Amino acid sequence: MKRCPECRRDYYDDTLLYCLDDGNSLLEGPASGAGAGDEPATAILSGLGVPPLGGSGNESATRAQINTTDATAIFPTGAEAEPLRKVGSKQRQLAVLAIAVLILAVGGFFGYKYFSPAKQINSIAVMPFENRNSDADTDYLSDGLAESVIFRLTQIPDLRVSPTSSVMRYKGASTDVAKIASELGVDAVMTGRLTKRGDNLNITVELVDARTNKSLWGEQYERKLSELLTTQREIVAEIVGKLQLKLSGESEKRLAKKYTDNNEAYQLYLQGRFHWNKRQIPEFEKAIVFFKQAIEKDPNYALAYSGLADTYALFPTFGDFRPKEYMPQAKAAALKALDLDPNLAEAHASIAVVLVDYEYDFAGAEKAFKRAIELDPNYGSAHQWYAELLTASSRHDEAIRENSRALELDPFSLPFNVGMLENLLRAGRFDEVLLQNKKFHELFPNDTRFRAVNVSVYVAQGKYDQAVEESLANAKPDNIAKLKEAYEKGGWDGFGRMRQEIRLEDLNAKQAKDPNGYVKAMDFATAYAWGKDKDKTIEYLNKACDERDRLLVEIKVTKRWDFVRDDPRFKELVKRVGIPE
Repeated sequence: MKRCPECRRDYYDDTLLYCLDDGNSLLEGPASGAGAGDEPATAILSGLGVPPLGGSGNESATRAQINTTDATAIFPTGAEAEPLRKVGSKQRQLAVLAIAVLILAVGGFFGYKYFSPAKQINSIAVMPFENRNSDADTDYLSDGLAESVIFRLTQIPDLRVSPTSSVMRYKGASTDVAKIASELGVDAVMTGRLTKRGDNLNITVELVDARTNKSLWGEQYERKLSELLTTQREIVAEIVGKLQLKLSGESEKRLAKKYTDNNEAYQLYLQGRFHWNKRQIPEFEKAIVFFKQAIEKDPNYALAYSGLADTYALFPTFGDFRPKEYMPQAKAAALKALDLDPNLAEAHASIAVVLVDYEYDFAGAEKAFKRAIELDPNYGSAHQWYAELLTASSRHDEAIRENSRALELDPFSLPFNVGMLENLLRAGRFDEVLLQNKKFHELFPNDTRFRAVNVSVYVAQGKYDQAVEESLANAKPDNIAKLKEAYEKGGWDGFGRMRQEIRLEDLNAKQAKDPNGYVKAMDFATAYAWGKDKDKTIEYLNKACDERDRLLVEIKVTKRWDFVRDDPRFKELVKRVGIPE
């Protein structure tokens, strides 16, 4: 251990030569000389005798006993004790034992005070930077800077970093470090504020050990907008230093990696991710514009290509968009990212999504997912997407393990929580589904999937009254009376036929409104499945396969298709999709 003789800060990294706070040369062990005057004086003892038990304790008796040991006591004053006369062997043994205990006690005190290492910080949450501007257009800077710091810190394998989706829940809320740390289960919390005036930035950051509520580091940066990329790197370097993290050579290499040196490209990438994170089609359209502009500024920016791939891949999932128009663009962008940076975990995950969801290449996708996780074990999306592939292949236990890992990394992620519900449901673990769904509802009280999951469980258990009750809670008011009557007259099958009728009416009206528009064949297949129409269900499932709908990969394990599962045409479709046996 080393200590600064001026500020008395202890350092447990023996490679450091100078204090990080005041620049003074570090000394080995506790400081001595200047700055050490408040330490207790220490006597160096050697076999010093003690008075026999029952002694009077007066000075003469004490000196008499001291003179029996032939030992010398050296004190800070330089005074030396008189020679000591011999005592009995039993007394000598007691004396030695007592002094040994004293030395151990004193040594233990100073050893604990100066040499016991502080408890290592193993987890951190980087809060969204508070945007001090009234202009919401600068949110991409405050949010993006935090996301970039998070991304960098996740490159350290032994440091658990709360992901963006978790910390964004606290945006705009009062910063209660202890509460945030408790809810996210982290040791340290970094907060920050950002103000933009023209091309000038004022960035203030503070790192707090939530266990002791002690500030570990604080800094204020006055920088130009063009220096944002450099500032982000400085902040990460300071965090790593203050946490006293021991980095492997590989971790140091990953932290030092420069994805771009173009500050404009970096800012445009931040804007792209800012809009992508909102998970809405209009925001995806904006994200594509910004990712493309980032690529124009730096054609070698692999992360921007990966962002572009992720955006294209989500269009068919979030709206009525033809997979054949968007997924090839996603694949091209992912392959370009891999060409520029073969070790980019995000790019491997991006290409894996295209391979399984569009090309139905399960083997190729699994290989890519495994590579993404190998490169970045803390990339939660890779774990969750890989879980989807595993459960579609009826490897339910493996899928649940992967999704559990994703939830460990980001317990507040909507996709990760939905994924766990789906994995448990497909595995037939219905009691666990209901428990997990209750937690899901507490986290996302306005999400309608809570009721839909309950319906699936109750139908599988034959609890049709409860299933109808949950279904009606999500139904349009105009349809409730019709659905109730259908159930009263025809039971669950009658209820399903009425659901089919209502849904087909909506889909046909949508198609008539825009003859050139795209209405998913999978939506028609689902409607016909409610009414147990085998022929129409299989017809539209095959059309969905022609369209390369991502939900086709799940037909082997989705309960909705149980009524046609033994039909030879359905079995042929499963082979066509290429789902592993």
